[in-house]
Amino acid sequence: MQINRQSLKQDGFTGFRPLAELDINRIPQRPGIFAVLMPEGPASGSNGPGNARPHFLAKSTAGIFKKKDPTLKAEALDVEWVDGADVLYVGKAGPGSKGNRGLRRQIQEFVDFGKGKPPGHWDGRLIWQLAAANKLIIAWKELPVEQLDAAEAGYHAAFIADHGRLPYANLVQARVKGA
Repeated sequence: MQINRQSLKQDGFTGFRPLAELDINRIPQRPGIFAVLMPEGPASGSNGPGNARPHFLAKSTAGIFKKKDPTLKAEALDVEWVDGADVLYVGKAGPGSKGNRGLRRQIQEFVDFGKGKPPGHWDGRLIWQLAAANKLIIAWKELPVEQLDAAEAGYHAAFIADHGRLPYANLVQARVKGA
């Protein structure tokens, strides 16, 4: 299965909102999977962004994590870039130890991280070194907790099958625990 905007819509993802226009209260509170995508438009075309190279910021807008700056050199970011892909990151949002996390809280923390707040983790941190990060699109799909690990691993595996590597901001491949 190809992983792109169209396949995600067909697979039940909803939202598809620019980060700058995101109304956090419209995001479900239940667990699920979320994806960050390139914006639609002339640069992306209908089948993805083509081979347009992004503009990387010299300094990440993301928050400091455990006294570590998330900023990478442009050369390191360029190595991670996946030409022709409109999906930049796929992550999951579990219920948390107290059952109060889910998609809304995970996505809020992800967006807050990009605004410089310190995160509880720094998955997807490369997103925040893209010059037009606020124009990126976020989409989500609610899933039962017991399906999260397999779903995230499946989307990563499908993307790798398509592009030979993980999405740009996924630095670690998800795997199903116990598999």
